[in-house]
Amino acid sequence: SSAGIGLVRLDYSTLVTLGGCPTDALDEHGVCQYGHMTSPTLYMGLLGLMIMAILLMYRVRGAILIAIIAIAITSWPRNSPITYFPYTAQGDSMFNYFKKVVTVHNLQHVLGEFDFSFNNRQIWIALVTFLYVDILDTTGTMYSMARYGGFTDKTGDFEHSTKAFLADACCITIGSCFGSSSCTAFVESGAGIAEGGRTGITAITVAFGFFISIFFSPIFASFPPWSTGPALIIVGSMMTSSVRNINWDYPGDAIPSFITMAVMPFTYSIAYGVIGGILSYIIINGVVFLVDRISRGRVHPDYSSRENWWTAVMSRSFVPIWIRYLIAKMRGQPFDWHQDDEYEFEQNHHEATEPNSPTVVMSDPMHEMPSSTDLSHEKR
Repeated sequence: SSAGIGLVRLDYSTLVTLGGCPTDALDEHGVCQYGHMTSPTLYMGLLGLMIMAILLMYRVRGAILIAIIAIAITSWPRNSPITYFPYTAQGDSMFNYFKKVVTVHNLQHVLGEFDFSFNNRQIWIALVTFLYVDILDTTGTMYSMARYGGFTDKTGDFEHSTKAFLADACCITIGSCFGSSSCTAFVESGAGIAEGGRTGITAITVAFGFFISIFFSPIFASFPPWSTGPALIIVGSMMTSSVRNINWDYPGDAIPSFITMAVMPFTYSIAYGVIGGILSYIIINGVVFLVDRISRGRVHPDYSSRENWWTAVMSRSFVPIWIRYLIAKMRGQPFDWHQDDEYEFEQNHHEATEPNSPTVVMSDPMHEMPSSTDLSHEKR
């Protein structure tokens, strides 16, 4: 559920405000009519958040999972104010589904149900919208995860990025054939990286968990949003660490970055935030660039706060590798698929692991200066 722990709610006058009201206090638009900050489930979500944070400080393996399971189990009994199965028609329906424990859904209504009627203009609008939203969403997720895990090189790219995007595209296509929603990379992957995942075994473990959830969906579907919501807060705090790399002293970089971060939560979309940041960056810096060129450098802003000029440092060709392969075939030239796929990473790896390579130790001149105590001993 997108409700999360229910701390923030819609407000007609201020757009967002503190929520935490009981379910019966919500109107049809999800606005709290009364009882702000009185919902017991809100404080259960905050408790789960504190448990996650404390366990992470002690570097406990599975800290996020432990807190999720603990809060979920305490929310299953029906005779408590924090129950996920209240004595209502909806609560009875969810509890009856929960008691099944094991079930398998029938795919006959969604598997292979294709419709190739492209005469409607709305279909093309939907396809184009899904295309750019998913591309930007996947790009933002993958590169933020790679940066958080320490997989990026000096250009900001990561190893096998082309294969990662290809795998994501194939999963989306296969998932749609099964009638599923977009099977793409999600920012929740940061939870696995936070637990130490680096080699891909984490992804295999998660895939195994998803496979089990196919048969135990009544159990996994009964995890309340206030048990899983704190995990997103933890992941969000981890992703925010990359904000320190932004040059906040230069408005041409700071303002588009702030627009990107502000648009994402208000539109509930990473793609919209990226679009807003890119457009604002192009407009702001594009106008400055044109004025600088037209005036031949006589009219320009104060660049003293800008660390360096924006340059595109590419470790590999901008043209996709499969297009370069087709061009080479048309010209009858041989083509090496690995000519730039792992060059940057393997070069750095060999330099770091070469046994006979000289080791250069950089020392700080300030540390080599004698202290006042040493000088006093010399005088004596």
